[in-house]
Amino acid sequence: MTRPRPALNAERRATDLDALTSGDVVDLLVVGGGVTGTGVALDAAARGLRVALVEARDLAFGTSRWSSKLVHGGLRYLARGDVALAHESAVERGVLMATTAPHLVRTLPQLVPLHPPVSTRDASLTYTGLLAGDTLRRAARTPASLLPRPRRVSTPEALALAPGLRRTGLRGGLLSFDGQLVDDARLVVALARTAASLGARIVTQARVTGLTGTGAEVVDGMTGTRSEIRARAVVNATGVWAGTLVPSVRLRPSLGSHLVLDARSVDCGATALTIPIPGSFGRFALLLPQDDGRAYLGLTDEPLDGPVPDVPVAPESDVDFLLDVGSSVLETRLTRADVLGTFAGLRPLVDAPGVNSRSADLSRHHAVSTSPDGVITLVGGKLTTYRRMAADAVDAAVDTAGLNCGPSRTGKLPLVGAASRSALSTVDAPRRLVARYGTEAPTVHALGLLDPELAEPVAPGSPVTAAEVVWAVRQEGALTAEDVLHRRTRIGLVDADAAAALPAVERLVVKALNGLLAE
Repeated sequence: MTRPRPALNAERRATDLDALTSGDVVDLLVVGGGVTGTGVALDAAARGLRVALVEARDLAFGTSRWSSKLVHGGLRYLARGDVALAHESAVERGVLMATTAPHLVRTLPQLVPLHPPVSTRDASLTYTGLLAGDTLRRAARTPASLLPRPRRVSTPEALALAPGLRRTGLRGGLLSFDGQLVDDARLVVALARTAASLGARIVTQARVTGLTGTGAEVVDGMTGTRSEIRARAVVNATGVWAGTLVPSVRLRPSLGSHLVLDARSVDCGATALTIPIPGSFGRFALLLPQDDGRAYLGLTDEPLDGPVPDVPVAPESDVDFLLDVGSSVLETRLTRADVLGTFAGLRPLVDAPGVNSRSADLSRHHAVSTSPDGVITLVGGKLTTYRRMAADAVDAAVDTAGLNCGPSRTGKLPLVGAASRSALSTVDAPRRLVARYGTEAPTVHALGLLDPELAEPVAPGSPVTAAEVVWAVRQEGALTAEDVLHRRTRIGLVDADAAAALPAVERLVVKALNGLLAE
């Protein structure tokens, strides 16, 4: 039997949906197309199970695209005494960086600048924590060549790493290293495509209106047609929306806001800043450089009251707070004029009786539960540990439905486009494309070589080319211009950029969907 290709597109979507709604019974139905759901689909497909995934909107539509894009080693959890969770994070970080997605994760230097009011004692305690984090790195067997040991740096070296730091009162810094995703949404797409290459049926624009342990009622978002999908086991991986399908699930969502800045306004080069929040020892904001000339400043952690929105919005109070915290360590004060855009995400934290109402006090552990009618729900956790979460959910499904398969295989399964770092360094394509597409970068680049129109940027000054739009439609399941702007690329993080690119992207999506471009 020929192994399916990893291509996701409108034609495959139609074929998969027709098969699923024509009586084809799958072993496992996954609801939700974020990092958790696609991780579950991949884990199950890699075990040889017949898998389907349905998503109401688009891959990475929800929380998964609003993260800080860090693949972190769990230092924050270690500080709280949760050694098990910290170790799990360190292990999963190593798996992503060395095996499953080296093309999507880079080594990120992080500097804690030491200004007043950070005392010598606080600096020593923080450095002790960084050394403890390095112990986790060694325990996870992640090599120092990938994540170097933390160290103290002098004032001149701190300024060399981050020239935009405030010089007054600066007495050096603490340098450590972590992992950074080039794009969290691209990780989700890679997971979905890898699952598809193993036979999983991935269907976006399919809203579930009813769910049981043996299937789902689904409305096709393209046609409005209602149908039923049958399965031997069902996993609800809809994140903050899990309770809408399984009312017994109780969550306390937490809102995390970020600002999008021009990297030139903060002048920190490729070094992230871990900024102590005044008056709150152990709490930090993050200033994170991106490879597209932007920088993200975050992260808040506030409980969400009221209904869960489709697309969260950063409150004005969060914007002011982040500008103040960022300005506390920079030579030039940040103002509203420096904010190019904002984004906010909702963490699906598990509600635990008796726990303090502050979101920061809620557990970051994931939870797997089974409802009376057999629906398995996976909630909580974090992006870094998606693979471990997925394995636990599939184990539960296997036990519940008596499915015949072996243990999880994803720890050694590279995602689409992955290769060793040495192999990636020899890929013959622009470095920017290699960082997003890995070994597929030459194929994306070749589209522009074959058709000069596709080599053009989608808007003046944009790094994104028309070829990437066409690839998104033909290979990555994009069905609309919005899918391309907001999830296959991140042009949509800045409204002005999205408006400038929209006409070209709309035209290209229509052409690609209708086969009006050369193959």
